Amino acid sequence: MPGLRRRRVGVLYAIEIKFLAGQAGAPMNWVPVILCGALGFGLVWIFLALIIRHCQSSKPVRDSDLHHTHQGQIPRVGGLGLVGAFIILELFIALVFPESYGHIPSRPAAALSCLAMFGLGFWDDLRPLGARRKLLAQIFIALLACYFGLQIELFKIPFTGRVIELGGWSCLVTTAWLVGITNVMNLIDGVDGLAGGIALMLMALLVYVGSQNGTYVLLTAGMTGALLGFLQYNFPPARIYLGDGGAYFLGFQIGLFSIIGSHKGSVVAALIAPLFVLALPIVDAALAILRRGLQGLPVFRPDRRHLHHRLLKSGMSRRQVVLAMYGVSLLFLFLGFAAFWSRGHLVPVLSGLAALILLLCAGKLNFSREWFAVGRTLGNSLALRREVQYALALTSWLKREGGRSPSLRSLFEDLVFAARRLGFTSVKLTLADGQRSWGDPERLRPRSFFRRELRSGRFGVLELGAPVCAHSTGVRHPNQLCPGPACPCVGDPRLFEIMSELLAEGWIAAAGRARPSRSQLRFDLKSDPGRSRSRDFWKTV
Repeated sequence: MPGLRRRRVGVLYAIEIKFLAGQAGAPMNWVPVILCGALGFGLVWIFLALIIRHCQSSKPVRDSDLHHTHQGQIPRVGGLGLVGAFIILELFIALVFPESYGHIPSRPAAALSCLAMFGLGFWDDLRPLGARRKLLAQIFIALLACYFGLQIELFKIPFTGRVIELGGWSCLVTTAWLVGITNVMNLIDGVDGLAGGIALMLMALLVYVGSQNGTYVLLTAGMTGALLGFLQYNFPPARIYLGDGGAYFLGFQIGLFSIIGSHKGSVVAALIAPLFVLALPIVDAALAILRRGLQGLPVFRPDRRHLHHRLLKSGMSRRQVVLAMYGVSLLFLFLGFAAFWSRGHLVPVLSGLAALILLLCAGKLNFSREWFAVGRTLGNSLALRREVQYALALTSWLKREGGRSPSLRSLFEDLVFAARRLGFTSVKLTLADGQRSWGDPERLRPRSFFRRELRSGRFGVLELGAPVCAHSTGVRHPNQLCPGPACPCVGDPRLFEIMSELLAEGWIAAAGRARPSRSQLRFDLKSDPGRSRSRDFWKTV
């Protein structure tokens, strides 16, 4: 075993010497790089123009949901253009530059796994799969990549020089890396141009990494050009979105190429550098998971409390939000270049600088007080858990009633029942053939309001009202603490927002079971409860 360890370490240093020789060697020919970048730009420009024209003459693939800031029925199939460019670029490189294509092992496996991840996301764009199913499928695709040898095998601690052989942990670490990068890229796809711009920065970083060690430089250059072409259509106001397919494809591609560029972990700086560019999205995703867990919500449930959502609520326009986040991400991009250029030796200093930038941004945007008020935030969040769990149970019941109600009129009565139990004082639902409303005359004023078009209006417009409780702290109060008929109440702004969105999600799911068609809902439409119950039964078998 000691002999094997010495041989592995010897191979590691041989790779490092070859890598450094490549840095100090003859200058690289940039003509093929520029040619591939121009080809990627032109391909995506043409593909997206054709896709947008086709979508304008047909129905959108999927309506926007409650948690996106997207306005209108804009197609979410931009990933198709990127995948088309990716396939043609791979064929072009194989035919025109075979010396660059053939020396990279497992290249077909890498391409097929990227396409498989796109297929998973595109399937979800066509028909939502659910968070757990998507996560399991992502893990399966990442494990397939590991099976074909695309994994992190070594890890060298940059500031000590110690080499860690991952051994049996290699597959676990690689899967966590690939699935994590894929989902972070999908989480930031909430504002026009944001995910595409950050992916462009990461691809540019991977072009530099590939130019130093000879891995995927032409393909990453082509995808950089493709992302530039995509942003021509995606920058605010967007005419097309990435969709889950495009976001999964880019995230998995970036994670996989960074593993290959790091020589399976021996050049650890190639793995660390992309983390700097993704520092802001990673912190945002970690806070979102912590927030949902503390509030009793499913950790994979989307919400409208990400950083870009909060910037939009502060009064900034979409373009201002995207440009502001571009500026911060560019600072982290320079840190990523520095981490790779220094072969990881400057990582401690750069990490401290990144933390300082994050704190300065938090203070500038008035987020620092909330971030540092850990005790108060924890106590308030825990106080919401009981109410949120009760709301989840009620909305789950409402979803199941969708398969039993004989008509949408009857289902509206179930919606009112759930709203009353949650403490709302008024409900108004507008469908294609009119509107129905309910209100408690003793609890009408003052109120907080929620109004949202559901699935681009196909599932109606839902309006909810609730009293503003002077004693509200995010939990229900006994009547002796909150006198009058306005108890229990959802007057706390955070609780009102969560309850409103949960109730709206419950109605969408219930109405989808009662009338699973793409036509607009109407109160006079009859459902087929027998067929719906049969469908639900076979789903559970």
